[in-house]
Amino acid sequence: MKFTETKIKGAYVIEVDRIEDERGFFGRSWCQKEFAERGLTSNLVQCNISFNRNRGTLRGMHYQAKPYEEAKLVRCTSGAIYDVIIDICPESPTFKQWVAVYLTSENHKILYIPEGLAHGFQTLVDNTEVFYQMSEFYHPESAKGIRWNDTAFAIQWMSTNLIISDRDREYENFSVSC
Repeated sequence: MKFTETKIKGAYVIEVDRIEDERGFFGRSWCQKEFAERGLTSNLVQCNISFNRNRGTLRGMHYQAKPYEEAKLVRCTSGAIYDVIIDICPESPTFKQWVAVYLTSENHKILYIPEGLAHGFQTLVDNTEVFYQMSEFYHPESAKGIRWNDTAFAIQWMSTNLIISDRDREYENFSVSC
């Protein structure tokens, strides 16, 4: 696996090293030892799937508050997404900065999102599926979100023709939470 750190410390784009032949390829997408060697959370306790019927579906910006902060490993298994993370920790040198990564079923890239970041994505094609591995169990009382179009971040989404849940649409603007 090739780990490339984003401008947000601790967040990585991971590319699978492929062993290819006439059948296709084989590659490792997760190795507890390689993650631990880089100081990344390597205890994953839950896996989730998000299926999205329509292009333009926006999910986010989500995070779990203390004491149940979670690291995420995100991969697009079908279709394509514009995946966005925001640093919401005031102590961080990249506080309030965001990064976007294209994750597709064709590029096989994976995004590692450490604790203390908000996460969301916009689907770029119909019938997109996203696979998550999580470091913490879901705790509804700690599930939080930030408004997707909060001017504190000025995220440049790929489209303004969006499908957003009422819950995501009604999140408050950002207030310091880390």
